[in-house]
Amino acid sequence: MKPSFVFFGTPDIAAETLQVLFDNDYIPKLIVTGPDRLAGRGMKMIQSDVKIWADEHGITTIQPEKITDEVIKELEEIDCDIFIVVAYGKILPESIINMKKYGTLNIHYSLLPRWRGACPTEAAILANDAVTGVTIQSMVYQLDAGDVMARTETDILSEETTPQLRGRLSVLGSELLVDTLNNLEDQLQNKIAQNPEGITKCGKIKKTDGEVSRTDDMEEMYKKYRAYQPWPGIYYFDADGKRMKITEMKRVNGKPRITKMIPEGGKEISI
Repeated sequence: MKPSFVFFGTPDIAAETLQVLFDNDYIPKLIVTGPDRLAGRGMKMIQSDVKIWADEHGITTIQPEKITDEVIKELEEIDCDIFIVVAYGKILPESIINMKKYGTLNIHYSLLPRWRGACPTEAAILANDAVTGVTIQSMVYQLDAGDVMARTETDILSEETTPQLRGRLSVLGSELLVDTLNNLEDQLQNKIAQNPEGITKCGKIKKTDGEVSRTDDMEEMYKKYRAYQPWPGIYYFDADGKRMKITEMKRVNGKPRITKMIPEGGKEISI
């Protein structure tokens, strides 16, 4: 019998995972996702990708602003075997993580213990890692410190950007999650503790992380360009203090160069 579950997730990568689960007859009893947010120039209320997916498939959602006692009680009352977390965006209390028979599974888009934290895909590109991957971990309260239940590796392509790499990791992670659920009890019995000697961490990305200088090493700039797509992007300030947004970099004769940019207040130009 397939394990029953509640799904926690918010952005597109979580919605993509839900679709793969659905296609393999794994239907969540409930979905917990982020609340609607004001966004865009018109400041309209925007639903999360997961909320949109859930509505299209007729699955009940809750969208708590905070994890309150009422939310915990509602989750306690749901008869299911496990919780699954994919880019939910909130820290879950230990009482939720350990609530159900099989605990809580999480897809993390790196080869744990390397790149624990919020932005592992960007971190792998910035560090010039040759290989990354996906880990299914049995969650604990400490960030990304759970035992490893399954993992899969993939090479990072030399010109790959964060959206491109994340798209491939989404597919790999969804398939790995289905395999894990198909063999859940065996995977739980054979899970492996993370090696503390291999721990590296990555924090949240800030808008200012995208600032570069025209005097920077071009290979380093190119790594930032690839990592910081689509946000925050990369930019520099010219001699007059005007912001110049770099919108395209390519390798030309094997060397990275800026090929398009947008001057502050202007239109995109080719270089």
